Amino acid sequence: MAQTKQNQGNPSQNYRNAGSQGRKFSLFPYLLKYLGYYIAGVAVLMLVDVANLNIPQYIGEIIDGLARDGFGMEGVVSLTLKILLTGLVIMAGRFGWRYFIVGASRGIEYQLRNDMFGHLETLSARYFNSHKTGDLMAHFTNDLQAVRMAVGMAVVTAFDAVVMTIMVLVKMIVYVDLKLTLFAFVPLTLVAVGCYYFGVESKKRQTKRQQAFSELSDKVQESIAGVRVIKAFVQEEEDFKAFEESSRNNMEKNLSVVKIRAVFGPALDVVTGISLLLALIYGGRMVLAGQISIGQFVSFNTYIGMLVWPMIACGDCINIFSQAVAAFGRIACIFREEPDIVDMVPAELRGGDVHIRGDIVLNDLTFAYPDGEEPVLKNISLHIEEGEMLGVLGRTGSGKSSLADLLLRVYDCEKGSLLVDGRPITEYPLAVLHRDMAYVPQDNFLFSDTLEENIAFGLEERIDDHPELRHSIQQAARDACIHDNIMEFPENYMTLVGERGVTLSGGQKQRSSIARALLMDASVLILDDSLSAVDTDTEEQILENLMRLRSGKTTIVIAHRISTLQKADHIAVLTEGELTEYGTHDELIALNGFYAHIYEKQQLEQELTAM
Repeated sequence: MAQTKQNQGNPSQNYRNAGSQGRKFSLFPYLLKYLGYYIAGVAVLMLVDVANLNIPQYIGEIIDGLARDGFGMEGVVSLTLKILLTGLVIMAGRFGWRYFIVGASRGIEYQLRNDMFGHLETLSARYFNSHKTGDLMAHFTNDLQAVRMAVGMAVVTAFDAVVMTIMVLVKMIVYVDLKLTLFAFVPLTLVAVGCYYFGVESKKRQTKRQQAFSELSDKVQESIAGVRVIKAFVQEEEDFKAFEESSRNNMEKNLSVVKIRAVFGPALDVVTGISLLLALIYGGRMVLAGQISIGQFVSFNTYIGMLVWPMIACGDCINIFSQAVAAFGRIACIFREEPDIVDMVPAELRGGDVHIRGDIVLNDLTFAYPDGEEPVLKNISLHIEEGEMLGVLGRTGSGKSSLADLLLRVYDCEKGSLLVDGRPITEYPLAVLHRDMAYVPQDNFLFSDTLEENIAFGLEERIDDHPELRHSIQQAARDACIHDNIMEFPENYMTLVGERGVTLSGGQKQRSSIARALLMDASVLILDDSLSAVDTDTEEQILENLMRLRSGKTTIVIAHRISTLQKADHIAVLTEGELTEYGTHDELIALNGFYAHIYEKQQLEQELTAM
């Protein structure tokens, strides 16, 4: 769960550092990496196909030998041994081409999945705001599987559809007869026309099928994540109807693909049957006329049967490639996305040991979200000195969380309007910002792991490699007033929390998130309404710990309760995105404005609660 663990399993960095590369996304680099595997696999596949071609000839020679005098058991044994040895070669070869070609496809899938996940990590909040989790999950399952099949088994089917067909036809012409071969092969030319139309229609249906699967995945993920809300509002039946509709749409799109396959497969069988029937009629006459032997006739019919697989392979190949083209297009869309927030670090800050002290200046800051029209922050000028605790108060929608997003560079503002230690915030490497600015969000996110791993999430070291970290983790939990609760759990710090921390209360999740941030001991700490779910006594204790631990370090506390803010060095009041009041607690009370009004109201509420 620590920083190093987040980066494991992502060795390929092709698309992590430069969004412009996304526009050039291609499978070619992946295929080139496994070129040796493909060459070896195709060579072994060729050996298997050549070996397969000899078996009908050996059988024909045995039949012809038995039909003439002088062909004894020695000849039968000799040809039988040849068939046996050929079978052993085919067995070993089939393992070989699967090892190389299928192994290469699995390797490409592995690298592609890692690169796609790595690229997603570089994308900005805007992308995830407009793309659903279920849809992204479909890219990592169905879409990647379709691409893997295209660079794996489709290579085999394409090879057999072309090379195997040619080799079988050559063998039929050389070993049997040219006229008979042409006569039997003419109906098979209809397959080429059918394959073309099958491919066009199949691609359309596969695209719709994959989109339907994405919608179904997203519906399932959303319903499971929100199952408590669904039950609380008694919406199980309505949610089931919505799921049923998505499931029906998915079924219909899958059936449309199945239907076209159901037509194409039997059509291939009909064409193959016609070819075999013509071979029996015309070839039988040639046997009776003495133009070919019985053994050649039997071998020829076996070769006709061998042509069935390349014809089927042709259809499978088109089907797999049509799926892959649709899937690859969806995956390529991800790689073509460029992050909004990128490093723009000047030369003097590159490669050095850069640290943030915590002096923050806002110069006439105005900000609007990329998809918004009206600014959420307007003309804000503010100086947060190093080591100061700033409180931020405002109604819902006043721009408090937007200010935190700008400090963390979730979004960018105009150059020069936000300075950190005298430099524009955009000049700091993102890794430095995220290392030196700890953040506790409104929506406290915990992973499906132990409490210990969740608190240690921001550390670079692994706990297993540095057991001494456990003392620091427990101390951070004490400072966040969550240690006693953790010790009451059955497994203490080894207690597994549910998905998104669902097994913990709101206050426990908040305090666990605060412990995680305190453990980082960052130069700047931002608490975004992170004490709203704790009682006043616990809140007071946490604030006292913050004052002690954060002495000399910058802390920004965003809250709705005055009790959370009144010990801050300065308090900023935001109203509809504008800085309307600024000063100490006493100064703002003396102003008799919004802050004083909220303070009086909350004091009255406390008195009524006490009574």
